[in-house]
Amino acid sequence: SGVEANHADFKPLITSRVVYNKSFITGSTDTSDKYGHGTHVAGLASGNDIFSNNYSGYYNGAAPSANLINLKVLDDTGRGSASNVIAAIDWAITNKTTYNIRVLNLSLGTGARDSYTTDPLCLAARRAFNAGIVVVASAGNTGKDANGNKVYGAIGSPGIEPSVITVGAVNTYGTDIRSDDTVATFSSRGPTRGYKTVSGVRKYDNLIKPDVVAPGNKIVGA
Repeated sequence: SGVEANHADFKPLITSRVVYNKSFITGSTDTSDKYGHGTHVAGLASGNDIFSNNYSGYYNGAAPSANLINLKVLDDTGRGSASNVIAAIDWAITNKTTYNIRVLNLSLGTGARDSYTTDPLCLAARRAFNAGIVVVASAGNTGKDANGNKVYGAIGSPGIEPSVITVGAVNTYGTDIRSDDTVATFSSRGPTRGYKTVSGVRKYDNLIKPDVVAPGNKIVGA
């Protein structure tokens, strides 16, 4: 949903580490983030602890010195189209060398229907992977139904693509130890249920996903 390039998380001095901004929203050139999700995710990836006391490092992102490319594909309500996402992925591939793009983060998704072998989002993600970019996608937020029951087979696209590192969420319960960590109830679980139809019979991909889980519950960030 965009990145607030002038947020202190990305601008510890005069120059922002958000080095390029582009909107793929039809009819809009605005790259600011009025929804909040993009800025929050960017902070988890590359924020620094400018807003914590004495630069303690408590709220650093994973790579607090990395530059960011802001490719906005979701609108002010957090919605967008697959075509916009695909256009942004293809832009990243084309400009990989110019901006030294090494990681492509896709904290978004849609319900998986087609097999990853034909799904347009998956094919775009695979193109990025083949170009030498590490592609990371969210597992999704449909790990339980409206009644709180655990749901399996709800990994979203492009997280169903095998070349993508698909990430689920962990609830750490606010402790440093890992022995009490659990997968967050909302985090989508596999296996993947994209499918193709062969002679009238559905053939499901049934890939084991997510590939990894990371803290994703009550995270402090931009």
